[in-house]
Amino acid sequence: MAVGSARRASPRKGNPERRMSLAEHLIELRKRLTRAAIAIVGGAVIGWAIYDLGWLGNLLEPVIPGAAKALEGRGTWGAISDPVLRIAAAKGADPDKVALNFTNITGAFDMQLQVALVAGIVISSPVWLYQLFAYFVPGLTTREKRYTFGFFFTAVPLFLAGCAAGWFVLPHIVEIMFTLVPPGATTYYEAKTYLDFVLKLVLATGVAFVLPVFLVLLNFAGVLQGQTILKGWRWAILAITLFTAIATPAADVISMFLLAIPMVALYFAAVGISVWHDRSVARRSAAFEASLSGA
Repeated sequence: MAVGSARRASPRKGNPERRMSLAEHLIELRKRLTRAAIAIVGGAVIGWAIYDLGWLGNLLEPVIPGAAKALEGRGTWGAISDPVLRIAAAKGADPDKVALNFTNITGAFDMQLQVALVAGIVISSPVWLYQLFAYFVPGLTTREKRYTFGFFFTAVPLFLAGCAAGWFVLPHIVEIMFTLVPPGATTYYEAKTYLDFVLKLVLATGVAFVLPVFLVLLNFAGVLQGQTILKGWRWAILAITLFTAIATPAADVISMFLLAIPMVALYFAAVGISVWHDRSVARRSAAFEASLSGA
């Protein structure tokens, strides 16, 4: 916890450097985690409510005639299962031989709960990302705190863009996997396994897109130097390649590169910002030392 909350904003007697004790670190962490958890639960409630839009159609029917019929059967499950059914239809597969199955009586409930939780994470991302940054902010100087809003307003769009990228490559992955099914075979996907794959892909790409922002934050906090981040570029590219290979099927090289290219670009953008910051700090330190020498 040396980075997070290294100094309080208010001075205290006998503690001119305003350092926090271990107990204060834990209290601060608990406070941030509690706020993030409350936000995720609130987002999950919204995710549960919008899982099936049929109720919305019934609510709008008196105002918009035909809304109930238009939204009947629409919702999250329709969007998630659409790639499988649509690609199967495009390939001319027998509809009776392609299906997503629930293998136990609580499967549908478990799936809706899981989708609602992931939706809560995505919906509440501005809150829990802010809590993460707020935990690190006290460890920065007054000048560096000005960049916190820049970090925050960069991280949230990147996380959402990463989630969108995972959703974008999903149909390509499904299509590649569908072409590997032997002719005449019956394709029955287990709904839980398929859903786990979809949700993990979306969340993993979202987190991967926001990691470079944390590299910059650690650089501003003085934990990582820009040159140190740059020296690890080979390992970073290897890690990105392995991640995209795991997140997408090995046979789908196109989807793998669709994820890898923006992640590599974001990594080097983080390197560039960190190196620029280190040089700015070095120039300010040199100017300060020169002013002392002249005095």
